[in-house]
Amino acid sequence: MIPEFYETWHIAPKLLILVAFMVVGVFFLVKFCDLFVGASSSIAKKLKIAPMIIGLTVVAMGTSLPELAVSVSDSIACLSGGGHANVALGNVVGSNICNILIVLGLSIVFTPIIVKKSSLKKEFPFLLGVSVLLVAFVLIYGFATGSFEVTRWMGIVFVVLIIAYITFLVLDAKKNPTEDNGEEIKDMKMWKAILFVILGAVGIAAGGEFVVFGAKGLAVTGATAVGIDHDLAESLVGLTIVAVGTSLPELVTSVVAAKKGENDIALGNVIGSNIFNILFVLGISATVNPLTTGSQIVVDLIVMLSVTILLFGFALTKKLDRKMGFVFLAIYILYLTYLILRTVGVIPQF
Repeated sequence: MIPEFYETWHIAPKLLILVAFMVVGVFFLVKFCDLFVGASSSIAKKLKIAPMIIGLTVVAMGTSLPELAVSVSDSIACLSGGGHANVALGNVVGSNICNILIVLGLSIVFTPIIVKKSSLKKEFPFLLGVSVLLVAFVLIYGFATGSFEVTRWMGIVFVVLIIAYITFLVLDAKKNPTEDNGEEIKDMKMWKAILFVILGAVGIAAGGEFVVFGAKGLAVTGATAVGIDHDLAESLVGLTIVAVGTSLPELVTSVVAAKKGENDIALGNVIGSNIFNILFVLGISATVNPLTTGSQIVVDLIVMLSVTILLFGFALTKKLDRKMGFVFLAIYILYLTYLILRTVGVIPQF
């Protein structure tokens, strides 16, 4: 844990150092995530694991590592210091919203995507199902107990589901060995790949610490300065700055893939990332320490589920076109406006 050495500083240098921590943290997350995924994929290739399986497991989990690092860091921080894990839960909910509205929105603005029948039968229903499960867990438990959280038992359920999902992906990929995930895997020496995996993991962990330290400090400092609720400020930072920052791997991958015409990668990256964010990231984070937040998460969860349903509805047309991309981007602008107004108290929280 990073000590809060800036407490006695004036507000201007305090905000500057906190922003610097966030920028460095996001840079670490993006660069070391790329290093980790590349090295892991190289090891998997040397072990003669099929490219499709590498893409569905190593690469898919790899793009969720920034969210995992931030969420677990925040979970551990709350376990030791108390408080609500607004950054952790808000980061996952915010990242899923960003992945659909910004990442996929920008991708289909560049290039329309043809949706395969197999995706409509498998990935889309599963994403919708786990999204509904998360919302149901948090809302039913929250309204019943008055505490909105992802409990440890919910986390364990998510972990079991992600293990089952990965098992299904591997078995399904083995039945379809001719499919390729389109990823170019760089060949490197085994010792070098292992070293890069270790360096990548350490860098991702450090990046997560830096982002949480900067984000929480920025939220608390800013909230104190303008006299707004700390939990709402942390939630805003987690749902926006941290969510967008940790979605950068997905954003870069999807936009580049879309520009190259590799539409399956752009769409599959978003769907897979959202599934892993809920089951993998929230599952592990909540198992470490239950993720408790305020009642404002109700609206955010409903927005997440609504845009997931909207994406599924658009996908049923079998083509995601430029107009749908602009709709996604417009919705995000409206949602961001709502978040800001809610945080400053113009709109009351739920």
